[in-house]
Amino acid sequence: MRLTVGHTIAFLTFLPFTRSQQIASDPGHSGAALEVVHLYNDLFPIGIAVSSTGRKFSNYARSLDPNNIAYTVAELVSNTTERAYPSAEINSPPGGAINYTTTPPSGANYPNYFVGVQSVVIDPKDRLWILDTGRAATPEGVNVPSTPGGPKLIGINLTNNTVFQTILFPPTVAYSDSYLNDIRFDLRPSVTASGKGIAYITDSSQEGRNGIVMVDLGTGESWRHLDNTPEVRGTRGFVPFVWGEAVYSLPAPGQTITFAGNIGADGIALSADGETLFWTAVGSRTLYSIPTERLRDRSLTSEILAEASVVSRGEKGVSDGLETDSNGLIYAGNIENNAINIYNPANGTVQVFARDPRLGWTDSFAVANDGYVYFTVNQLWRTKAYYPGTDRRVKPYVLFRANCPGNGTKVNLL
Repeated sequence: MRLTVGHTIAFLTFLPFTRSQQIASDPGHSGAALEVVHLYNDLFPIGIAVSSTGRKFSNYARSLDPNNIAYTVAELVSNTTERAYPSAEINSPPGGAINYTTTPPSGANYPNYFVGVQSVVIDPKDRLWILDTGRAATPEGVNVPSTPGGPKLIGINLTNNTVFQTILFPPTVAYSDSYLNDIRFDLRPSVTASGKGIAYITDSSQEGRNGIVMVDLGTGESWRHLDNTPEVRGTRGFVPFVWGEAVYSLPAPGQTITFAGNIGADGIALSADGETLFWTAVGSRTLYSIPTERLRDRSLTSEILAEASVVSRGEKGVSDGLETDSNGLIYAGNIENNAINIYNPANGTVQVFARDPRLGWTDSFAVANDGYVYFTVNQLWRTKAYYPGTDRRVKPYVLFRANCPGNGTKVNLL
């Protein structure tokens, strides 16, 4: 018999049995109770950010879904509706997110407009930060390269809903094929000479060099460490399994399928004391960490010291995003088991936090001041970027939340 990708064959033999006998089976549910917070019936969501007053924001990456045109950042204004944030205008670059006058087409280079936002995060001062990749996908699904002015970090004052800071990434930090993915903040004055704090960012590029990017929030300077080291890259030959399906990547229309290990450093989390950074590649089951001191160092031998300081924390399941609570627990998706796991740095163990058949591709996490961990579930593996190359997503996408164990809450490094 000739088999192709996607075939599932089972041979069942029926034998005599006693009806009173019970066969053990997977219950499908365990751990924390999940609460549905929001249903996304329109655009395809990635991130979630929750302010101290309960305001909620999501982003919609134009590089992952070319239909995310109307806006790339929104505030959730009811259980089922969103509104472009902070305005419809800033979400709409003149002429669109892609510049078709270049060969090949490229991301728009507007520093004052959102091009393709991949992450939204509330910092310890209750400000919203927006991480823009500067990239977007064509209607055919091709992710165009960025141009200077597109990749940036934008700070929003939630009191008056206005931009208070824009930091542009130079092409030596955000390469044209970089994909600035997620971000975490440490605002302690002691961590930078400017005294304004630092941000840590993952570069998960499927085409280029993966790594960790740092930004001094006072000076706007940015730099990279761990460029393309094995720990920030996906695993060769990696195949995850979601809802009974083997997941293979389909990089672009007309190309052959590849292993799904081409997504590098993605999820990122700071320890509760700010002294350790954790990350994971989507194309990996391993959690890594490094002392943040090594990432802040820009001396002559800083890269050598950084590479020598990386620690493998072992396997934690396949995860997209990561997050930390005030107890130091690291939340991670366990996509292959419809679950969310918790890694405890104090004893090095991984435990299941919640398990539910509704959990497929758990994307981004945010622990809020209200003691809940919020997370989006968006069926990413069913997009055209994965075999068989057709859109198999079923709306609505979902924002869930669950109580953090042990009265955990948001980490605020000030």
